Amino acid sequence: MSNRRLVALAATGVGAAAAALGTGFVVERHVVRKRRSGAAEADRLGALRGDAVVITADDGTALHAEVDEKAPYVSSAAQDPAEATVVFVHGYALNLDCWHFQRAFFRGKRRMVLVDLRSHGRSQRSPHEHATIDQLGHDLASVIEELVPRGPIVLVGHSMGGMALMAFAELHPEVFAERVVGVALISTTAGGIRPHRIISGLIPDRLGGTVGPRLMAALARAPELVDSARRRGSNIGFVVTDKFAFGGEVPNSYVEFVDQMLAGTPFDVLAEFFPNFETMDKFAVLEAFASVPTMILCGTRDLVISIGHSRKLTQRIPGARLVEVAGAGHMVLLERADRVNSALEELLDEAEGRHDTSRAS
Repeated sequence: MSNRRLVALAATGVGAAAAALGTGFVVERHVVRKRRSGAAEADRLGALRGDAVVITADDGTALHAEVDEKAPYVSSAAQDPAEATVVFVHGYALNLDCWHFQRAFFRGKRRMVLVDLRSHGRSQRSPHEHATIDQLGHDLASVIEELVPRGPIVLVGHSMGGMALMAFAELHPEVFAERVVGVALISTTAGGIRPHRIISGLIPDRLGGTVGPRLMAALARAPELVDSARRRGSNIGFVVTDKFAFGGEVPNSYVEFVDQMLAGTPFDVLAEFFPNFETMDKFAVLEAFASVPTMILCGTRDLVISIGHSRKLTQRIPGARLVEVAGAGHMVLLERADRVNSALEELLDEAEGRHDTSRAS
């Protein structure tokens, strides 16, 4: 395989390189052009905006966040103290716009805080040494301190965002214990990821664990070449986004929307965060989640973080409720937005009901 081909395949991140190496896709240009008919609608999916705020993380990195106040747009100080603020944390290579359907569903009904993780979306690039899951936990603490200074909190994390919630619980246990009344862990894991298995289940762990990081490191030596290919648009990348982000047929605009977010994340950012997935182990902190209503949700056809990880989380968190969305993929929050929204609404009702009971006692 030529270097040009490899760069193009890596352009959408781990999934693109994985599919190319694992299946050798041949993409017909006219098919891709037809699918890209959803480009205009994809722009609408990223159009929701809130009150923009810049949060300074503990290492000085500027984080972009947005706040959607509850109608009639009262300040957080005037909010009913029993009502939780919902904090959304997105996943690897995405940005806060990925919560479009959840934001639209709860807008005006709930106070929401959404944040772009460091080096993602509109947030500032992170120092290389701070591109870690633990740092994301510290960043979440900074966001909460600034934008949710009081009242109960429900945390919602997707993929790497769910890992950030676990890091937050581990690094700031007092805030988690005192303030958090509910948690949703969507398409995520506490550890045990083998990224090379996305490439091929036939690669032994000993070999795959070496190949994956080396591939990312090699490509990261020429990030401008990779990003140049991504800006031009990759036919293979578009189709592989469809395969790896979704479990079934979805509107063309959904695929284009996710593809735009992936392409908008510089490749060297992907390379910096990639080693975290191989080494992460947050199983010890899961005990803290047993004290609050916890919903674990995943699509049964998730090819990035398989449903087995969600089942394992459920076993490790007493009282956690598992929601398996049949046929959905990693971007279940887009693919089956109605199911995700109804599950989140149930979680909020349970969390606030329990919080009211504890306050009364």
